[in-house]
Amino acid sequence: MTDPADAAFRRLLAAAGPGPAGLAVSGGSDSTALMHLAARIDPARDWRVVTVDHGLRAASADEARAVGRAAAALGLRHDILEWRGWDGSGNLQDAARRARQQLIRGWAAAAGIATVCLGHTRDDQAETVLMRLARGSGVDGLSGMAESRRDQGLAWLRPLLGESRETLRDWLRGQGIGWTDDPSNEDPRFDRVRARQLLAACGGLGITAGGLAETAERMAAARAVLEQAAAALAAEIADAAAGAVTLGSGLWQAPDETRWRLLAGAACFVSGNPYRPRLAALKAAEAAARAGRRHTLHGCLLVPVRTGLCIQPEPEALRSAVSGAPGSWAGWRIDGPEQPGLSVAVLGEAGLAQCPDWRGSGLPWLLAQVTPGIWRNGKLVAAPALERTEWQAVPCRDRDAFIRSFISH
Repeated sequence: MTDPADAAFRRLLAAAGPGPAGLAVSGGSDSTALMHLAARIDPARDWRVVTVDHGLRAASADEARAVGRAAAALGLRHDILEWRGWDGSGNLQDAARRARQQLIRGWAAAAGIATVCLGHTRDDQAETVLMRLARGSGVDGLSGMAESRRDQGLAWLRPLLGESRETLRDWLRGQGIGWTDDPSNEDPRFDRVRARQLLAACGGLGITAGGLAETAERMAAARAVLEQAAAALAAEIADAAAGAVTLGSGLWQAPDETRWRLLAGAACFVSGNPYRPRLAALKAAEAAARAGRRHTLHGCLLVPVRTGLCIQPEPEALRSAVSGAPGSWAGWRIDGPEQPGLSVAVLGEAGLAQCPDWRGSGLPWLLAQVTPGIWRNGKLVAAPALERTEWQAVPCRDRDAFIRSFISH
């Protein structure tokens, strides 16, 4: 009998190519099945198992070590990453999810891993669609989780997305494999738990995990069409330079969905924030731009210009962005000589005032001030995006990358 998700595993791993791959395993039934299936379906691959211990329960450290023992029994290497960043405020599950992704991303980069598999199932997909429906999400939100997604050079794969949780548990029972149930999965304080309970109660109405997963699949197909339309329009009217995106006046003639997609995409592209702004904020920014007024959105400043609309970094959003020189800074690559005591930070009005020839760059004043400056002890050393110097500032986000950003991977 074929193992669950055998075909999906093989297809996704073939597309990912050879090399070591990560398995994110918490010890619950879904991720435990993921680990055992991976070891069976592709035993020749160099699998690396990682567990994030959020430290939110007394038993979490023991559970993480138990995953390590299970991985060792399969001949797999295992690492534990600790997160102790919860301060008791905000959305716990969202904060934990973001921290988990960031920790795993760093772990993968350090280990030379380009692919990480996650244990999300069809039930998780249905719960995600239900929660996003409650928030009034559009096509993108209702398309749910992607089976494969590339982010910052790392491929996140979900080979179990077509399988139900109960199918995987039946398989584990049949193999004599145990797992650990996280009590927080029954805590009604969390949105996902309430969505799970609501889904179980909606069976009589014909609302099932399978049906919601099919809805997500159809929405994903619709999303692909919309993304192609946005990418096509971006290729016609968009330009990207000096860390900003300019959208030509053809933006205002585009259909609502395409126009909003371009505006949101530009804000995400410029700010580096992977999450789209809310529609209400987007509409407010659009209304201001149409009226010829500047407006902030998503860490960006929207500036009406003669040729259309410029979306650039908001000065205040860059105040805390500081890095070493040479190195990377806020979407720029800074090249130059190694010297002690140097840092890269936003040029700002004060820095721009120290650049008498900045107009030779051709950049408007608002954009010039959010380019990088090379600083030593509060004194400007160079403004490499504005003047010729031994330093060079190369924007990492160009027009082609902006156009590609509209296509899901």
